Amino acid sequence: MFDRIVSDPGVLGGKPCIKGTRISVEFILELVASGASRDDIISAYPQLRAEDVEQAARFAAESLKSDAVLTSEVRD
Repeated sequence: MFDRIVSDPGVLGGKPCIKGTRISVEFILELVASGASRDDIISAYPQLRAEDVEQAARFAAESLKSDAVLTSEVRD
């Protein structure tokens, strides 16, 4: 399902990365959150392919499906 995403304890402390790079899924999401498009990311990081960026987004979405989000918001 995620053949482009790997996690190796010896690379970036085991963070999920794009296979064959030291570019983490987290970093790609930060780029997207800052307004970068898929084409912007591929242009800035030519070792990436469109599928890498798309798979990073899908991986993050799947990873969050089972997480509970906790906030420190106080309700009256």
